[in-house]
Order: sequence, then C-alpha cells, then structure tokens
Amino acid sequence: MSTPITGLDHITLLTSDIARAISDYETLLGHGVAWRARSDGAETAIFTLANTSLELMAPAGDGPVGDRVRASLDQQGEGLASSCFRVSDADRMFRRLTQLQLQPEPVAEAHSDNLIDGASLHWRRTRAAQAVTHGVKLFFLQRADERPLSQPSHPAPVTGLDHLVISTADAERAAALYGARLGLDMRLDLIRPDWGVHLMFFRCGDLIVEIAQRLSDQAALPADRFMGLSWRVADAQATRARLADAGFDVSDVRPGRKPKTQIFTVRNRTAGVATLVIQPPPAAAGARGGEAVVEG
Repeated sequence: MSTPITGLDHITLLTSDIARAISDYETLLGHGVAWRARSDGAETAIFTLANTSLELMAPAGDGPVGDRVRASLDQQGEGLASSCFRVSDADRMFRRLTQLQLQPEPVAEAHSDNLIDGASLHWRRTRAAQAVTHGVKLFFLQRADERPLSQPSHPAPVTGLDHLVISTADAERAAALYGARLGLDMRLDLIRPDWGVHLMFFRCGDLIVEIAQRLSDQAALPADRFMGLSWRVADAQATRARLADAGFDVSDVRPGRKPKTQIFTVRNRTAGVATLVIQPPPAAAGARGGEAVVEG
C-alpha cells in the first residue's frame, strides 16, 4: 500500500512569549512571518519556506487550545510539540491509519484567517493516537489552499529545512512506525558505536525525518520525543556571521560528517530547540539531508 504522505507540512513549536519567538526566528531564518492567527485561546505565527512551515504557538486568553498549550508549557517548557505530514487524501490516510492500528481521530475540517491580510486557508486533518506513536504527536493534513511564502528579510537566509530529528530509545520500533506503517522511504540505517548512536534517515519530500537512538539510552527514554531541527543554507559562513552579529551564540563553522558539508550550531534564542545549520554539497542542495543534530 503506497503512502498518501507527500511531505512535511509543518512543525509546531510552543512558546510562552510569541513576540520574542517571532523576533528570534525571523532573524534566525532570515524570513518574515507569512501568517498570523488567533483563536480558541491561542495565537500562532507561521514562517513558510520552500519545503515546509514552522508554526509558533503561544497561549493568548481563554480557550481549549490555549489551555492545552499552557499545560504543555508548564509540564515540558518551550520546544517542539508536534509534526504534521502533508497528505494527498485525508480520508485515505485515515483508512490507512485505521488499518494499521494507529487509532486516528475522525477527519475534521478547519480553517484559519490571516490577521496580516485577511486571507483564509482551509484544510482537512486527522491525527494518530499519541500512545501508539510512542509519545510524539503526529498529524496528517490535506490542504485546500497554499500558504503564502515568507519573504526574505535578512541576507544569507535559511533556504529550507534539512531534517527533523526525533530521539528514540528503540530504533527498530521507530523504523516500524515511520517506514512500514507510515510508508516513508528509508534512505539510511547506520549504527556507529564510535559516535554512540544508531541513525535512521527517512525521506519525506525533499527533507529527512531522522530517527536518532543514543546507544547508551536504550532503557532511559521509554517515549520518543522531538529532538531538534537542521536548517539548510547556501552559505554557512555568511549565515553564521549574520547571526553572530545579531547576538546569537553560534559555534564556528566546521566540516560535517557527510563529505563536503559545512555546519554550525545555534546555541541560544531557539525557544528550546536543538538547532544545527547545514550547507549541503552543491550537488545535494535542495535534495536531501545528511547531518545529525546530535552532532551539535
């Protein structure tokens, strides 16, 4: 059975201060916010790049969504909260999830109005039960409309997401979920005792969903969790210099583990998200990921 998943639609980051997070991520990404919305006690701001979107979400008044965001912030602090795969057919995805015992919620229709220009977006969405996705929140969304792209606001901007990293205590269990059940294409299965990790790369559109198991953590993390993001740039030295000038704590640019890649780590102003920036080899730019956040 082929998967209806066509890419990573967006990732959601919870923050207690959306104004601060917008400012930091506009500088980090080098793009402006393309969508602002407020409903059900929560406020959102979305950056849309070439291959995915980053949604910032914060509590804002009374409402069920805001209450859930507050509870999550109180329990876990700021950071990545969920990922949403883009699908070609939400009903077909619901049937697949049901057949594979992933206990999906019924497909629901939703919409959002942009506070910036009044435009509207409509979509249909379902989600798998968190208990059977080993602790991570996974949504599946069929869009009726395209989001507007974020416009560059700084030189040497991020060009897209290179990979989303999920930490697991059981790589084989994760492989069964993301590969066999969700149907993502595994491109690499690598055990490196010298690095202390077991890595699996799954292709999702033109980016990578990376599963990372620290070999020393096999009994320490019963639930999977979102670990970090790796952003793709055209010129690592130029982006690093821009961020350093803006007051970010960044490492020096260094060679990545994949030949001809250049990487650096962003150590602050990421709302709790482990963050790596990567310049892929010229022939690979826009094609696939290949560097683990665990390295940073």
